[in-house]
Amino acid sequence: MVAPGISALHDWNNNSINTPFIHCTFSGVTCNNISRVISLNITNVPLFGTIPPEIGLLDNLENLIIFGDNITGTLPLEMSQLSSIKYVNLSYNNFSGPFPREILLGLIQLESFDIYNNNFTGELPTEFIKLKKLNTLHLGGNYFHGEIPEVYSHIVSLKWLGLEGNSLTGKIPKSLALLPNLEELRLGYFNSYEGGIPVEFGSISTLKLLDLGSCELDGEIPPSLGNLKKLHTLFLQMNRLTGGIPSELSGLDSLMSFDLSLNQLAGEIPESFVKLQNLTLINLFRNSLHGPIPPFIGDLPNLEVLQIWGNNFTLEFPENLGRNGRLLFLDVATNHFTGRIPPDLCKGGKLKTLILMENYFFGPIPEQLGECKSLTRIRVRKNYLNGTIPAGFFKLPALDILELDNNYFTGDLPTAINASNLSSLVLSNNWISGKIPPTIGNLKNLVTLSLDMNKLSGEIPQEIASLKKLVSINLSDNNLTGEIPSSIALCSELTLIDLSRNQLVGEVPKEITKLNSLNVLNLSRNQLNGAIPGEIGVMNGLTVLNLSYNDLSGRRPINGQLKFFSDKSFVGNPKLCSPRATFCPSASSSPQNSHKGHTGKFTTMQLVITIIILVTVALLLAVTWLFIKKEKFKNSKLCKLTAFQKLDFRAEDVLECLKEENIIGKGGAGVVYRGSMPNGIDVATKKLVGVGRGTGHHDHGFSAEIQTLGRIRHRNIVRLLGYVSNKDSNLLLYEYMSNGSLGEMLHGAKGAHLRWETRYRIAVEAAKGLCYLHHDCSPSIIHRDVKSNNILLDSDYEAHVADFGLAKFLQDAGTSECMSSIAGSYGYIAPEYAYTLKVDQKSDVYSFGVVLLELITGHKPVGEFGDGVDIVRWVNKTMSELSQPSDAASVLAVVDSRLHSYPLASVINLFKIAMMCVEEESCARPTMREVVHMLTNPPQSTTTTPTLLAL
Repeated sequence: MVAPGISALHDWNNNSINTPFIHCTFSGVTCNNISRVISLNITNVPLFGTIPPEIGLLDNLENLIIFGDNITGTLPLEMSQLSSIKYVNLSYNNFSGPFPREILLGLIQLESFDIYNNNFTGELPTEFIKLKKLNTLHLGGNYFHGEIPEVYSHIVSLKWLGLEGNSLTGKIPKSLALLPNLEELRLGYFNSYEGGIPVEFGSISTLKLLDLGSCELDGEIPPSLGNLKKLHTLFLQMNRLTGGIPSELSGLDSLMSFDLSLNQLAGEIPESFVKLQNLTLINLFRNSLHGPIPPFIGDLPNLEVLQIWGNNFTLEFPENLGRNGRLLFLDVATNHFTGRIPPDLCKGGKLKTLILMENYFFGPIPEQLGECKSLTRIRVRKNYLNGTIPAGFFKLPALDILELDNNYFTGDLPTAINASNLSSLVLSNNWISGKIPPTIGNLKNLVTLSLDMNKLSGEIPQEIASLKKLVSINLSDNNLTGEIPSSIALCSELTLIDLSRNQLVGEVPKEITKLNSLNVLNLSRNQLNGAIPGEIGVMNGLTVLNLSYNDLSGRRPINGQLKFFSDKSFVGNPKLCSPRATFCPSASSSPQNSHKGHTGKFTTMQLVITIIILVTVALLLAVTWLFIKKEKFKNSKLCKLTAFQKLDFRAEDVLECLKEENIIGKGGAGVVYRGSMPNGIDVATKKLVGVGRGTGHHDHGFSAEIQTLGRIRHRNIVRLLGYVSNKDSNLLLYEYMSNGSLGEMLHGAKGAHLRWETRYRIAVEAAKGLCYLHHDCSPSIIHRDVKSNNILLDSDYEAHVADFGLAKFLQDAGTSECMSSIAGSYGYIAPEYAYTLKVDQKSDVYSFGVVLLELITGHKPVGEFGDGVDIVRWVNKTMSELSQPSDAASVLAVVDSRLHSYPLASVINLFKIAMMCVEEESCARPTMREVVHMLTNPPQSTTTTPTLLAL
């Protein structure tokens, strides 16, 4: 073992004292009275290397603890010489390869053996049955496969057996019930068993903990488990269990933690559970349970967690819930509860989450909850609650989310608001009246503010400007008056502003155009007047603009972004002139009939002056026409730079970079150059092949890219800075990505250095970019050429989706459209697209699934598997040839050999998502929104089992 640099083992290198017993003073070393090492304890020290064979010389060693030290390799066979060893803990390291069974033969005194969270492979060793004193065996979090050996039932001294987090298959041996001293049994998480829970487990009278979560168990819960009088924890979540909850489980006198969530259970909560007075945790969410919640649930003296969301429970909630003073988490969302909210939920001052949304609760929220300072989340949306919102909610120090929308709350907002940690305030669709208090500015961490569809009046407070983290503000459909405060532009993170359906007056503040991240601006159905600021045209992130039904005047500008919005965005403004109108009265700045009542004769002098003015105007018009004609002729030959944001360089600077030595990429649509601008900024210039966009046909993607990229703005979508064009050529200017494309990085020499954590992050970021296109753009956008070469990486390896030359707008996100020809790249094209030319969002999902397989396997989509075989077919073929198929075995058969020390659970999660994305039938594929959710919310087992996050 080698400790890099200065570490906790620095004194092991101390040679200044020449004594044979110096080793007894080393860190982590304990000696007996004759200076022989009896204990070696090295915990959480950043070591590298392997365990040396010399460890076999420590023949007096009783305790060996090498925990979390990054040790690699396998275990030396010399460990079999440790005949005095009693306790071995090698967990949380990177040991790999088949487990050396031979070492077990000499460990005759062994009592505890723990190798949790390593990379051992092969079948489970059966040699443990020869260790007569073994009471603790933890082999979880490795890559062991095959069945659980029946002979493990012969380790009669065993008290603790942990096999969770492997790739075990077959049936759970019922013979394990023969272990007479077994207290804890952990067999779940990433194992995949056939059949159900052995009925015989009900006879393990000594059992205290049974964890069979997430291992694909089916069938019903055996009533015999009710015989386990000492059981304090029963985890059966995330399986396929059916039937009802056996009433016999009321015999679990010691039960404290009870989790049956994410199964297919039906029926009611048994009344006999009134006997389970020690329960602290009840998780029954995501089943098909129904009926009322028995009143005794509220009487449980130790209940801390009650999570039963996603069922069909009905009737009123127990009024006494929370009176035990210990309730921490309550989530009963998406059921059919009615009645009033129990008043004592936070009697002990410990309640953290209160989630009652999507039920039928009515009446006011108990005022006592407004004093519950421990609350972090309140979500009671979509009920029938009324009365005034407790003023205390707006002062809770730990509160992060307050969602009370879609109820019938009345009254004013409190004048005192100071919930300093609040990030989301959603009160939409209620009957709240009065003014928005200036103290709203105290919510310094607020990200979302939704007060729409209420009866609020008065002006929008200037203090809104203090909300520097605000991303979304929706005050629509109220009775707000006054002007839009220009200080709203100080909320620089805003992406959505909706102030529609109010009585706002004044002009559209020009300051709003400084919001570079703004995607949605809706000011419709107010009484705004004046001209539309032309500066809106430079807001290249703006995708939705609605200024309809106001009193706006002047000529409608069409510069920049404004030319992409239809007439619907401006309808209902009688004084607003079309950009094509030859005459616009409201645009005239001359006085209107200032001497209308004056009468007099039209003198000769006046006639002469009038004639002179008319002649002068005619001459000026003629000169102007000639000048414009000349400029048009000149501009037809010169390039013009159109910027979507402020750029400190000219078209000439871009043209200077179009040199052979600056080429960084070539494709079917053109050539990409890297160029350094005079201000030091690097840009990527894509020169499109073919005629200019002015011709209207065969522009090789220019129109699609310019219209698509010009409208959107997202962190994980490459930013279009502008374009240079004339009649004959088109140049697109992008932000430069210093690490090139994912394809180049993954399939080039640098692929060996692309660690798993980076690969997974790239997958998440690219998914977020595509999700934005599919679900957050209006109309929805289909990329149509998703591939690893179109995912660019910046200097921090952050992913940006690029190249929208084949993008297609969908006016109706729920329909598909037929393309006139196949577009996309070979190996990424979805089956239905290739055969029917029908394309929708699921075509992009398929292509993204191929990218995920590239990240996992390191292979290109085509060209490495033989004629006619792409990466999807190769993976399916490889899986079909496995002798003992499992998720882990599939991953190990295809994973990139250049990856080392990767977390298996994370790779399995990504692999499962990838295979869902490349399903043959498009309807079986997830949406990109679902993909993002699965990527960012891995299965519960990856968090409850530390194994797979720390390998």
